[in-house]
Amino acid sequence: MQTVRAALVAAAVFAALVLSIRPGAAEDNSRLALTIAIDGAIGPAAASYVKDALAKAAERRAEVVILRMNTPGGLSTSMREIITDVLASPVPVIGYVAPSGAHAASAGTYILYATHIAAMAPGTNIGAATPVQIGSPIPGLPSGTPDKGDKKDGDHPSEKDTMTTKVTNDAVAFIRSLAELRGRNADWAEKAVRAAATLSANGALQAGVIEIVARDPADLLKQVDGRMVEVAGGKTQRLATKDDVVEAIDAGWVARTLAVITDPNVAFVLLVVGIYGLIFEFMSPGAVAPGVVGTISLLLGLYALNMLPINYAGFALMLVGIALLAFEAFNPTVVIGLGGVVAFVLGAAMLFRIEAPGYHLSWSVIAIVAAMFTGLIVVVLGALRRARKGPARVGAQAMRGLPAEVLDWSETSGHVFANGERWQARGTETFKSGEIVEVANIVGLTLVVQRSPTATGAGGTA
Repeated sequence: MQTVRAALVAAAVFAALVLSIRPGAAEDNSRLALTIAIDGAIGPAAASYVKDALAKAAERRAEVVILRMNTPGGLSTSMREIITDVLASPVPVIGYVAPSGAHAASAGTYILYATHIAAMAPGTNIGAATPVQIGSPIPGLPSGTPDKGDKKDGDHPSEKDTMTTKVTNDAVAFIRSLAELRGRNADWAEKAVRAAATLSANGALQAGVIEIVARDPADLLKQVDGRMVEVAGGKTQRLATKDDVVEAIDAGWVARTLAVITDPNVAFVLLVVGIYGLIFEFMSPGAVAPGVVGTISLLLGLYALNMLPINYAGFALMLVGIALLAFEAFNPTVVIGLGGVVAFVLGAAMLFRIEAPGYHLSWSVIAIVAAMFTGLIVVVLGALRRARKGPARVGAQAMRGLPAEVLDWSETSGHVFANGERWQARGTETFKSGEIVEVANIVGLTLVVQRSPTATGAGGTA
């Protein structure tokens, strides 16, 4: 009897384990579709977000990852980081340009080509993948550079032409390699880079740039169901996505914070606030607040600049301008102050090397900061002018003419109370205690006093 009971208990435990395994995590994880959303410019924050999300998808053994994009482009360094993570992902990544009205321009085109399956929603477009740092009225040529038809025999390409050609050819080779890897239209990809060509969703489908046009994620998962894809490591996988549960992966607070501080305008302001916070702390030691705020802002600004493509010559000019403006606050002059403003504005204009979508410094921000600096100079110079025209407030000149009360006197010397302090004094006359006299001069730390013709009573004033 005990043997039967033990067998029943063991069977019950085994059944419970089997039931807990079959409908549990294994099935859920294998039928899970995670979504990543890139809305706006592609930068360090987007790269960090995609990297973390793909790692999470691999840990949860998701069936697929839907990378939804609506972007004007962004930084090439961040684009390449995202593409590297997509190519190395053990989980198939479906690139999806959505919702209707969205686009995947510039860097977004490269990323879509890198995904295992490329899809677009109706009413979207893709293309215009010319590198922005060489963008010009004639795609692939710098502004003001003649095209091939305008060049004369014997003309040699300029250094700028050579650099433009190198960057363009590198971008073409990169996007063609992605197209060949995924079996997509490589000729149109090259045209998108050299001539900034674009396509609508249906045009991209007909041209072999994408595989699917889908209305929404549910429609997308139905259409990719049963397709074969090759993931990292050369493994071929058949997708079973028809009944997948769609779950969004939100960007964490780290990625959101990074998105804010890597905005060039925010990084610029943080840098300025940080430097001037430290300057004010050095001017008034012990204030604490300017030093704390300045240190935090400066560190955040430098961290953001480290992740952005900056021109160090422009950064150095900015620092020189700020140093001159700080020197102006201590030793007011017109020339140094104006020189500081000019150096600061020129440095700010040169600070970022490229004009990538969403990653350029606003001229209005530069103008506002420069106006604040100019206003500071005007205030300092105005205070200096008033100080020079006004009466002396310290030293011998400030003491002359002040009333003083005689505390004690012996022949031609004694002590008086003047300007709130007890002074040693001397004079050519004899005075009585409590008498009001007038300061005629100061020699060292001794007041020279004389009888005040207007004195009416005793009692010193400060």
